Amino acid sequence: MDSFNTSLEGGFILMGFSDWPQLEHIFFIFILIFYFLTIFGNSTIITISRMDRRLQTPMYFFLNNLSFLDLCYTTSTVPQLLVNISGLDKTMSYAGCMTQFFTVLLLGGTECVLLVVMAFDRYAAVCHPLHYTSIMHSLLCQALAISSWVGGLAISLTQTGLIMTIPLCGRHLNHFFCDMLVLLKLACEDTEGIEDNLFVAGVIMLACPVTLILGTYAHIAHAVLKIKSEAGRRKALGTCGSHLMVVCLFYGSAMYTYLQPVHGYSESEGKFVALFYTIVTPMLNPLIYTLRNKDVKGALWKVLGK
Repeated sequence: MDSFNTSLEGGFILMGFSDWPQLEHIFFIFILIFYFLTIFGNSTIITISRMDRRLQTPMYFFLNNLSFLDLCYTTSTVPQLLVNISGLDKTMSYAGCMTQFFTVLLLGGTECVLLVVMAFDRYAAVCHPLHYTSIMHSLLCQALAISSWVGGLAISLTQTGLIMTIPLCGRHLNHFFCDMLVLLKLACEDTEGIEDNLFVAGVIMLACPVTLILGTYAHIAHAVLKIKSEAGRRKALGTCGSHLMVVCLFYGSAMYTYLQPVHGYSESEGKFVALFYTIVTPMLNPLIYTLRNKDVKGALWKVLGK
């Protein structure tokens, strides 16, 4: 318990990538570039969606929400990582750590629900095209977006509350942000019961949405096969394909990390996987939607004056 009190008073030391000091400068440059591209790409999506009337539809409303989430999600970890790698300050207070943990879970949980909502939007567009505008009216879109945030908040409050009940021994976190599995490894007591609760929460947060999305796309695939026009099939698969790529990137890395026992978690490997879902995936999302979508590309060229 003394160690727990020390953690409360002195906070934590984030080890980051100090295991590879010779690579820290290279990491700093690449992460800074990726962070800039993430901010630029997602801000561009939000801007052109608001400037072009053709993009003021339910699909782009949810895409705006996804871009905003990616901006917030990356910003909740990357600035701290850049400071950590530069060697200026590797410490974080207990309150700061719990705040970051809560924020990351809130944003990650919200994105989990939002990706399900976006799958439902694609289902309505492909399977019920004649009734799409009446189904996905503005009030429903706003309600679904708010529900995503409420779902993320519920997940975050539950898991943060569980983590804060655990007494922690030691101050060194072998990660670049306050991650659940790393915090559990500092526990002073047996956490088997809490690990079981967190695993169930992880299944609800990750496996259940993936199941819903796959079920939705099974119906979409069946509807696409009935479309006689090749151009129509291509258009339907284009918008759905972008969403599926984002789902695979986000859920694949998250499920690999969090749906495993704590004792089997490799901190060194976990840091590199975390780099992927905190930096690479948010950077790729705008590219995926821009490169595969003629409407977005057209709006972008229009804004650039081409």
